[in-house]
Amino acid sequence: MTSIPVNPAGEGGPSSAAGSRPRILVPEKVSPDGLALLTPHFDVDVRQGITPEELLTVIPTYQGLIVRSETKVTADVLRAGAALKVVARAGVGVDNIDVPAATARGVIVINSPAGNIVAAAEHTVALLLATARHVGRADRGVKDGRWERSQLVGVEVGRKTLGVVGLGKVGLHVARMAKGLGMTVVAVDPYANPDMARQAGVELLPGLREMLPAVDFLTIHTPLLATTADLVGEPELKMMRKTARVLNVARGGV
Repeated sequence: MTSIPVNPAGEGGPSSAAGSRPRILVPEKVSPDGLALLTPHFDVDVRQGITPEELLTVIPTYQGLIVRSETKVTADVLRAGAALKVVARAGVGVDNIDVPAATARGVIVINSPAGNIVAAAEHTVALLLATARHVGRADRGVKDGRWERSQLVGVEVGRKTLGVVGLGKVGLHVARMAKGLGMTVVAVDPYANPDMARQAGVELLPGLREMLPAVDFLTIHTPLLATTADLVGEPELKMMRKTARVLNVARGGV
């Protein structure tokens, strides 16, 4: 196990004298390998499980804040963090960070969009196959002492049509993997690169209205923005085949 010289919660307060080096607060679990890259240049304080009230109390002495999805970086947090220069999201989405408030205070917000592309795509394909073969239902049934074999046959995904909403890095990776499974892939994304889609064997469609009635599986890979909130709701689901399966590997608000 790699030893990382960070200051864990509750052990001795600040890890160096005030003003000697920039200080970074990490209130959530972040890869030790990543933190090891920071410790030669910064004082890194790992305080997992810190409450929102405690965050407001301690944030004034930090220049950097690294979060995942649990910590809410609100306007109040940014106001209290008068010394903050940067808020880093160890992941893709930044919907737990008040970006306009940060911008107004001159605080840079960064994320790591390439950090989990493969993991998210593989998770999507795992969910796709699990829904196709009723893996979740079979697991529950066996644990309850039931073996419903005739009801768990499921479907083959080969020669089925997958619809991808959002053909970004993750969506495109999913599309390529689905092609490897023998699926037909269509997608909706107004910002997608047509050449990249064509090279991946993906047909771009004008919108959801054209795509939803034609797909057997639907997977969603868009950020949560004002333009994508409630993107797929009851009206859209009614356009789909009754046998279609929907995967949301994006944000719940989509």
